[in-house]
This record gives sequence, C-alpha cells and structure tokens, in this order.
Amino acid sequence: MTTRDRMLLLADEGKPADDYVPAAFFLHFREDCHAGDAAVQKHLEYYRTTGNDLMKIQYEHRYPMLEEIRRPEDWRKMPCYDESFYADQLDVVEGVVRELKKETVIIVTLYSPFMFAGHVVGKERLLQHFAGNPEAVRGGLDIIVASMQHLVQGCIDRGVDGFYASTQGGEIGRLPADVFDSYVRPTDLAVWDFFQDRTPFNVLHVCDYAAPYADFSRYTEYPGHIVSAPNEVGGRTISGKEISELFARPFLGGMERLGVISNGPVESIRREAEEAIESGPEAMILGADCTLAAATDWVNIRAATEVAHNHRRR
Repeated sequence: MTTRDRMLLLADEGKPADDYVPAAFFLHFREDCHAGDAAVQKHLEYYRTTGNDLMKIQYEHRYPMLEEIRRPEDWRKMPCYDESFYADQLDVVEGVVRELKKETVIIVTLYSPFMFAGHVVGKERLLQHFAGNPEAVRGGLDIIVASMQHLVQGCIDRGVDGFYASTQGGEIGRLPADVFDSYVRPTDLAVWDFFQDRTPFNVLHVCDYAAPYADFSRYTEYPGHIVSAPNEVGGRTISGKEISELFARPFLGGMERLGVISNGPVESIRREAEEAIESGPEAMILGADCTLAAATDWVNIRAATEVAHNHRRR
C-alpha cells in the first residue's frame, strides 16, 4: 500500500490501514523560498529529506495592512481579492501537486477569516474593533470569506486533496465566548462549506500559536477528517487519545512544537515521539501542535518520523 493510499484510507474510514504510524511535521521556510520555483523545490526537498507522509503546502501570502481601516465601521472598506491576488501561492500549489500528487496526499494551509483580519489591522487592533462593534467587523470578515473562496477554488482546480484549516479567536484572553460564537465561528464554517464535501483529506487545526485554550468544546462540531490540537488545555496535559475521542476522528500531533523536536537532542526526540504514539489513539499521525521553530534541524524531524514508521503497537 502506498503512502497516499494509507493517508486517504485514514481520512475516509477513520482507522489506520495497517500497523504503520504516519508522521507529518510542518515549518515555515526562509523568505526567499516563499514563492516561485524556489518554494516548490524547498517543499520537495523537505518532503524527501524528512520522510514525512503528508505534504502540507505552507501559506505565505499575507493580506496587506490597510491604514484606512481604523475604526470598526471601516471594515466595510475591506477589499475582496480575486484569484489573481493569490497567484504566487497558487503557482507553488500547482508545482508541488505536479511533482508529488502520485506519491502522497497534498493539502494547503488555510488561515481563518479572523486570522487574515489580523493581517489587515494587527492582532491587538482587531480585538479592539471586536470590543467596539463586532457587527461591523463581521461585515469585514464576510468580505474575507468571499475572497478566500477564490483561493480555495484555485487550490482545488490545481488538484489539492484538502486543506489544513486553522481557527483562532477562542483562546484564553482573546474574544469573549459569545462574540466568538456569534461573529467568528460562522465565518470559519462558511469557509469550510466551500470545500468540506469536495476534498477527501481535511485537517481541522485548533491553533494555539497566539494563546492556549480553556477547553475545546466550541470546536468539536467543526468539520474535518483529522484533528490537530495542542496537548495542553485548561492548564492540564491531555493525551492524543483523549483529543481523538473528544473530536471523534483521527489525531495529528502529540509532540510539543517548541520542545525537543525543535531543539534536540535526537535521543530525547525519539523518546518523546515514542511516548506520544503510546499515549495516542490507534488512528493518528505523529506530529506537533503547530509549526515547528523555523530553524529546526531537519535531522530532528527525520528522527521523529523514523520512530513513527518503525513503531509496532503492543
């Protein structure tokens, strides 16, 4: 059975194809590898070197900051970008798909409308705008949703198998629960509506890059074949098996992204990888809770991946 077959079966049936634990770790490449053939080649080099089982294409095309959006009411000025805005990102998608589609599953990082809005005005000002007039900000998020439809469609047209769709805003100390549920969650789900029934391998990523979570309750009904979530929630450690059971789907993760996987030594990486697999569900992909430190030695990633591939469940 090929890597691609294994991964598609995991998403389709929610169980591993055989006694084999796949692995997938992600990081951002240096800036001169964000676009063009350099980006394509760096993704290919990373895939071949690390031995990972999933190719996630990094999204590196930020929305520009807009000085004209100073008040919540200014979100009506948010432009709706068409496919040409995403051309450099879509060129990378096309190149990676052309080279790797026969070997493995290919997905694309997809930030949420809330996350893109943070690009436009900055994270702190966005929270201030939500505090002042969340209804007005929601209008801007709806425009971003329409813009993202062009990105999603462009990726699907170029042959991707799915998306690594991130959500933020519901972490501790960011948005009140009622504001998140009324104004952010609907836009998250509106984006999912574009692709969830059209692509066979989609990952829900509950992103803790900005802050930790008190609980995952508001995300358990989000779509996605696989869930990626941190192993720290509500001030306690939670196992991959618990996360899998909570979301009722296979789990991607288990290792701390800024821990030994990013810093070494290799023997500690191997121990943590083994522990993550042992405490995880049968249906899992060994990985980390988010992107690793950009300077992580790929040897470290290869070491964790080899532990997964050589693991045999007791």
